[in-house]
Amino acid sequence: MSVVRRGLAGGGALAAGLGLVLWLGGGARAGGASEGPTRAAPPPPAALAEAIFASGCFWCAERDFEKAPGVVDVLSGYAGGTEPAPTYEEVSAGRTGHAEAVRVVYDPARTSYAQLLTYFLHHTDVLDGGGQFCDRGKQYRPVIFPRTPGEKEAAKQALEGVRARFGRAPAVTLEEAKSFWVAESYHQDFSRKDPVRYTSYRKGCGRDARVRALWGDTP
Repeated sequence: MSVVRRGLAGGGALAAGLGLVLWLGGGARAGGASEGPTRAAPPPPAALAEAIFASGCFWCAERDFEKAPGVVDVLSGYAGGTEPAPTYEEVSAGRTGHAEAVRVVYDPARTSYAQLLTYFLHHTDVLDGGGQFCDRGKQYRPVIFPRTPGEKEAAKQALEGVRARFGRAPAVTLEEAKSFWVAESYHQDFSRKDPVRYTSYRKGCGRDARVRALWGDTP
């Protein structure tokens, strides 16, 4: 994920970003451009449910949700845009209206949509609508994608809790996701495929430090 391409504001942040990119060899998201088109996600298996969230870099959001109780599977992908089968290059350039997102498949017998909402919010900069952490632009905006009226009502209630806690309107939006497009295979499970690169990116982006500043210790 090339933090230089994200257009970091401020000299200190830009210098940190440049250092991170140089360490990563010119951009953490290099490679994979020759892969075929993305695909729509299949429905979840019987007895399981799905939830779709966006909170910036999907490498990081995927890894966060893999740790959540009751979660069975997490896919990185794209949601909220207008173009079918978007590619990473198109989304990262802001050409399709999609956000980097994750599809979370979970067991309703072990966790609930409301609990996942809380988990999502506590791993997100809920006050920043211009991107997330070092990733800037609408393609990194924080979003909840409710699929049913019940999920939409639960999301509204969760955001009211954010408003009450911080005394201001949250920057997280509610959007419709007609499709969730599974990202290219080199993005899936990236934290395990290249842990050194992933950890360096995550630390350099300041994600965990910002979440701690907002929410305190987060599991």
